[in-house]
Amino acid sequence: MSTQSIAFTVPLLPGMTDVDRSAMQSCWHGDRAADHQASRRELGITRESVWIQPTSEGDVAVVLLEAEDLGKALAGIGGSDEPFDVWFRAHCLHVHGIDLAAGFPPPEQIFDYQA
Repeated sequence: MSTQSIAFTVPLLPGMTDVDRSAMQSCWHGDRAADHQASRRELGITRESVWIQPTSEGDVAVVLLEAEDLGKALAGIGGSDEPFDVWFRAHCLHVHGIDLAAGFPPPEQIFDYQA
């Protein structure tokens, strides 16, 4: 099966940029890195990248996910009982106001150029 990818933005609630930056850095190189890696391996996620983008309407997180089965991976993020995944959902609710347990519809892809 080929790798599927998805990119999307989610707004950061006012005052939450530094909270999100710190949490994501702890997942990348800090005290949550091992748990994050174990979670993503279990969910079949092969790549996860997050950027913070300032906009005139406030900061947003730009997210890229890759997995062989994105539907399964996203469902796992929303429904896993593993401690890291429970923490991650609570973090997303706190900094983005998004309840991943309630589902997160993927964005509509309207263009895809590949050479």
